[in-house]
Amino acid sequence: MNNSNRVEIYDTTLRDGTQGEGISFSVEDKLRIAKRLDRFGVDYIEGGWPGSNQKDEAFFKRAAEMTWQHAKIAAFGSTRRAKNPVETDPNIRALVDSGAPVCTIFGKTWDLHVTDALRIDLDQNLTLIYESVAYVLSQGREVIYDAEHFFDGFKANPEYALATLKGARDAGATCLVLCDTNGGTLTSQLVGIIQRVKQSFSCDLGIHAHNDADMAVANTIAAVELGCRHVQGTINGYGERCGNANLCSILPALKLKLDAPLASEIDLSQLTELSRYISEEANLPHRHDFPYVGQSAFAHKGGIHVSAIRKNSKTYEHIQPEIVGNTQRVLISDLSGQSNILSKAEKYGLNLEHLSPKAREIVDKLKEMEHLGYQFEAAEGSFEILIKKSLQRMQHYFELEGFRVIIEKRNGHPISEATIKVKVDGKTEHTAAEGVGPVNALDNALRKALEKFYPTLKDMHLTDYKVRVLNEKQATEAFVRVLIETADGTDSWGTVGVSNNIIEASWQALVDSINYKLMKDAKARV
Repeated sequence: MNNSNRVEIYDTTLRDGTQGEGISFSVEDKLRIAKRLDRFGVDYIEGGWPGSNQKDEAFFKRAAEMTWQHAKIAAFGSTRRAKNPVETDPNIRALVDSGAPVCTIFGKTWDLHVTDALRIDLDQNLTLIYESVAYVLSQGREVIYDAEHFFDGFKANPEYALATLKGARDAGATCLVLCDTNGGTLTSQLVGIIQRVKQSFSCDLGIHAHNDADMAVANTIAAVELGCRHVQGTINGYGERCGNANLCSILPALKLKLDAPLASEIDLSQLTELSRYISEEANLPHRHDFPYVGQSAFAHKGGIHVSAIRKNSKTYEHIQPEIVGNTQRVLISDLSGQSNILSKAEKYGLNLEHLSPKAREIVDKLKEMEHLGYQFEAAEGSFEILIKKSLQRMQHYFELEGFRVIIEKRNGHPISEATIKVKVDGKTEHTAAEGVGPVNALDNALRKALEKFYPTLKDMHLTDYKVRVLNEKQATEAFVRVLIETADGTDSWGTVGVSNNIIEASWQALVDSINYKLMKDAKARV
């Protein structure tokens, strides 16, 4: 346990995080994530509750056979039940038998839970806490005590809440973790309560905050400023209801804002990659608006902002994005000014500074297209093509002679088939393909026609396809915007199309996607 002023990081993504809606990790998922967290440098990895399900029991069995570079594996569970002797209580036995070197035991702190949930008297609950901590400690385990509902319990009955902490401390718990389990405590309230706790306890204190009032990160930072040296949280803030304290926001705040010494050497430049990795393992979209690690965290849209950051990024960025493994992005929209265009062109290796009238022309074209419904913020592939076409630097890789899409129902199931005729270097290719829908059929037919000439197209695949109706009142005659995201194992890019015909809008986005891939491959060969 921590015997210095250094802050320990206790990750509970594999336990608390899995209680988030839509999250379910297999044993293999949990082991992969644990190894990744270990390499990243967290001090503790809470693997689950071994007494609650077979999956967590299997995780701890496998984890005990593995070598961990840095982190200690922690098992989570409750105090013994009132009717059971501590030595034979199933939950306590599961903690000890898990083989985890650290056991985190939670106990009831709020008198309401003792009387209404456990239905025992208050003194009996103190006995449960003391005996559970003392017994697990006697079995050679490090014991961390989670004071569940501590802040609500303190507000209701401060003397009893403190008595529960005393029971865990006297039994030998190495850290007392103050939990805002319902997540509704305001930072000003939390500060006053922790200050009161510190008057009674000189041992190591920790913080475990939930985010129901959107205060979890702020409350965690405030707790560290007050001397708490043990921080619990999850990657991306995953967790039950509104989630847990987000370590992806807490870690850079501790290191970059507070200059707090961490117990381990964590490389913040790996933070964005770790955040996205956990999102992928959870099979959830990585939120663009995540602070520090989100795609939009260092994205600039307003022309005045872009003009300023081109001179000095500090004007609109609170840290350098590279410190946390992220990158600065300049967005293109109808709010864009010439600075946005110049900055974006630089990214593509195009210097438009000496072509100022041409830059203005591109800005005007952009605003005209966005008025029609195009959106380039998530379609940088289409935007680069737009610039190169405006500068007459766009290579023509193929020419469409025509396509046809047929949809029919066979045996109760809709079937889509597309035929297409394209010309490449004077040679005509005429092919057909089926698909699960008209857009998929058209995509398959187009690539089938072109792969003969451009084999690398086999590497690309669509990763996302979105359709947005632009003027709902026109019903089925409405214009739609199609956004496509494509990847090839190395990069990903977005393209856009707009039309009152969904097939035509999809075609525009598909063509841009393929042109961007071919353009990218041509750059790589130079």
